Amino acid sequence: MLVLKNWDINLRSREKKTLRSFLFLYAFLTLLILAFVAFLYYGLERDLMLQNQREALSNLTNEQIVRLKSLHVNFEKEKIYPRDERFNSAIYDSSLKQIFSTLGTHKVNLYEDIYLKNDYIYFIKELESYYLGARYIVLEVPAPPAWSEKVFRKLLGYGALIFFILVVIGYFLLGLLLRPMKDTIALLDRFIKDTTHELNTPVNAILSNIEMMDLQGLDESMIKKIKRITIASKTISNLYDDLTYLVLSHKILSQDETIDLKVLLEERLEYFSLLFESKKIQLSHTLEEGIYLTIDRKKMTKLIDNILSNAIKYNKIGGVIDVILSKQGIAIKDSGRGIEKSQINQVFERYSRFDRSVGGFGIGLSIVASIAKEYALHVKLDSVLDEGTIVRISW
Repeated sequence: MLVLKNWDINLRSREKKTLRSFLFLYAFLTLLILAFVAFLYYGLERDLMLQNQREALSNLTNEQIVRLKSLHVNFEKEKIYPRDERFNSAIYDSSLKQIFSTLGTHKVNLYEDIYLKNDYIYFIKELESYYLGARYIVLEVPAPPAWSEKVFRKLLGYGALIFFILVVIGYFLLGLLLRPMKDTIALLDRFIKDTTHELNTPVNAILSNIEMMDLQGLDESMIKKIKRITIASKTISNLYDDLTYLVLSHKILSQDETIDLKVLLEERLEYFSLLFESKKIQLSHTLEEGIYLTIDRKKMTKLIDNILSNAIKYNKIGGVIDVILSKQGIAIKDSGRGIEKSQINQVFERYSRFDRSVGGFGIGLSIVASIAKEYALHVKLDSVLDEGTIVRISW
């Protein structure tokens, strides 16, 4: 089941969707690049900080080596490992085995001479003499407290600024890329507008002259021909109305009035009577009285016409259409071809057509969607392939 509520489906929404998708992808790739640059910058700042600390750590290491030498010489008298409040230290033998340690970790990378880990700096130096059997000495000191905060503030500040600038550039870049599409759409709208204008006059002339004809004096074959002409003219007239609404809907001012839905539905069913007859469709309707809706009459007519038109168009020869009007809403059910479940979510999209064997541009249900959105109507569509479709309108 598809529940349609406040759904804005038009070319502008497609454009916005494309814009959002592009900006999302563009922003994601931008963030990846900025993250990579931030990683490199962090590494450079870390190496610079370590180099600045190298000399001081080297001096502290030399002081500790002097203490180790003193302990080595006087080991029989004094067997206490030298400690210093300014740092922690450890000594390792030539096989990288720990001899003694006051470090906060048991894992030390002796293949580096200086590195940063968990906000501590580790300085490793190889001893020239094996004091106490040690080959390596390691010093551990806290990293400068303000260093990481300073680096992260820079990364966040400059990163956010650069990201914003790049997204703005991407937005205008996409505008340039979409301009040909906008021009094409504008050209298509002008073409549709001009074409529909040219169609209106002859179609109205045909329908008006048919209505003025006295069919009683004609033979049956001529009456059938006139009915065919009437059906074709009404089909063109409906198409003209759809195209006009498609192009000019944003300029049409609504003239809301209180409408008797039973009367309106009876008028529309009478209007489509010849189309029902041409496909031998059996029509049944249950219309409650006293149900009114405040809405623009032309738009409500257009909404009903498009649903009925689809029910006829996609119905089978000798099929059935049920129209129900109740206080809960309007339900129009047909015994037509139905729609695959995977395609139901797309039926209200403009130009969506799933059966090329019948005419149309695929704009009818998108017009239904736009009118429903304007008046906060709810449209539900249920369909079973090869069994039929039911469209419900509620308010």
